[in-house]
Amino acid sequence: MPKQKTSKHTLFSDKSDLYARARPTYPPEVFDFIASKAKSHDHALDCATGNGQAAIGLAEHFDQVSACDVSAQQIENHKHHDRIEYLVSPSEVMPFEDASFDLVNVAQALHWFDFDRFWPEVGRVLKPGGVFSSISYAWSQITPAIDAAIEKHVLDIVDPYWAPENQMCVNGYANVEFPFEKLMVPEIDIVCQWSHKDCMDYLHTWSATRRCMDDKGTEFFDEASEAIAAVWSEPDKVKRVVFPLTIIAGIID
Repeated sequence: MPKQKTSKHTLFSDKSDLYARARPTYPPEVFDFIASKAKSHDHALDCATGNGQAAIGLAEHFDQVSACDVSAQQIENHKHHDRIEYLVSPSEVMPFEDASFDLVNVAQALHWFDFDRFWPEVGRVLKPGGVFSSISYAWSQITPAIDAAIEKHVLDIVDPYWAPENQMCVNGYANVEFPFEKLMVPEIDIVCQWSHKDCMDYLHTWSATRRCMDDKGTEFFDEASEAIAAVWSEPDKVKRVVFPLTIIAGIID
């Protein structure tokens, strides 16, 4: 029986529990900055929230946060917060009234949207003068030896399996036309302390890794784990992992 292929909309559903556990979390400084640009802090929206990592950060600054995602499995693995309401919904057609939000945020998902439908929807649900923000990251930086091993044994192998949309994220959305003038943003990094297993769990969540496993099986990933462990020196020892962030923000009138 042929393997079932992973579709665009199920890439982050079949391993939603792993995604919730393995993806890096955003530092508070990101949300301090985003919230500082909002005129008021009544209601924020986190689009394509996944398990709610960014929604949790927004909830520290807004009285109420709505968080939507097209994946019911991701929502089932959400991070609970008394001020967050989670719902299953695409971001291009959302069940919210006009002018409902002070801020609309997207974390690590902007490249998956249909912009012709998404931008008008953002303009509809935002209050006049509301803020749009996007947070994203691409490759990690650990040590030169580990970075090289990840490139050789994972990145180079899964490279053909990236969806075209992923390149937008890698490029920091440089070629995306935003319907606003970009605000000046600070330079902020995600900094993690990871063991070898933590790193491999994260690499397992990549959409290209999932597609490659569908096509080739998991042997390549097992071999990659052994090669990366060899240069990690002590697999249980945690190392500093840095993800430079791309932050884009603007005010939509």
